[in-house]
Amino acid sequence: MFTGIIEEIGTIENLKKSSASMVLSILAKKVLEDVKLGDSISVNGTCLTVTSFSGRSFTVDVMPETFENTSLKLLGAGTKVNLERAMAANGRFGGHFVTGHVDGTGTIVSTQFVENALYITIEIPGELSRYFINRGSVCLDGTSLTVFEIGNNTITVSLIPQTRHDTILGSKKVGDIVNLECDMMAKYIYQFMNGGRTEHQEKRDLGKDFLTQHGFMS
Repeated sequence: MFTGIIEEIGTIENLKKSSASMVLSILAKKVLEDVKLGDSISVNGTCLTVTSFSGRSFTVDVMPETFENTSLKLLGAGTKVNLERAMAANGRFGGHFVTGHVDGTGTIVSTQFVENALYITIEIPGELSRYFINRGSVCLDGTSLTVFEIGNNTITVSLIPQTRHDTILGSKKVGDIVNLECDMMAKYIYQFMNGGRTEHQEKRDLGKDFLTQHGFMS
């Protein structure tokens, strides 16, 4: 489990890529302070397992499922990445609950500075749009952010100067791909309210009888 508060920006030292998997070696400092074999580290919002490490880098494997469904396959030597260790039980929880399980990727369609804020609008897959609400949470490349505008299969977030400096999002451009993790509570609530049905199946009636039956009304 992660918080979406990026600890540092790492650099891809080298990588070995096959047709549907890869091994990454990542230069870092802070996340190596207490690293152990088997630890989880979020790389651009993707939970990966440390398979080896030194005083200056660590290595992770990217399996086919992750390779196909995230932006990690686009990485190259020298690429900057967001890094976060799994959250500690004795620390403050500064972001929102982030699992590191990427739901899909989005494409940046516009960026705009407004005073000290950088607005980034992202085109998202249509099937993920049901998980977003205004002022709700989203994780972009591992960064916990608030959605402040929703369009037709787009969301817009606002980056403060600190976030632009401390994450790779500040250097993203139109056309760049980002990893998306929707708010975990939104996904659970949607699944519960639809009884495990897909979007193509009949939805439950959310009337008074249903709400009373499930303890929401008395």
